[in-house]
Amino acid sequence: MTNSKNILKLRFMEWEQKDGKLSKEFECHDFNQAVIRLKQIAQIAEHMNHHPDLKIHAYKKLLVEIYTHESQTITEKDFDLSRRIDQLF
Repeated sequence: MTNSKNILKLRFMEWEQKDGKLSKEFECHDFNQAVIRLKQIAQIAEHMNHHPDLKIHAYKKLLVEIYTHESQTITEKDFDLSRRIDQLF
């Protein structure tokens, strides 16, 4: 789903499109805060029934990758989830 409308959305959202996924890395204060944010994202994802790939690395960085598994592309649902995640930070 790569078109000019989606490219404009990415410019305003500060998310990257990488390997067919929306991708963003958040730096937290420490490991504990990274775990808390991961759990908050998990709650949002469960509520939406739309589950991102989540990875804590370098003890306080949280990598979030979002795409629609069924279609293996970025869809409107991915943009909705990314906006909700941004509200946590």
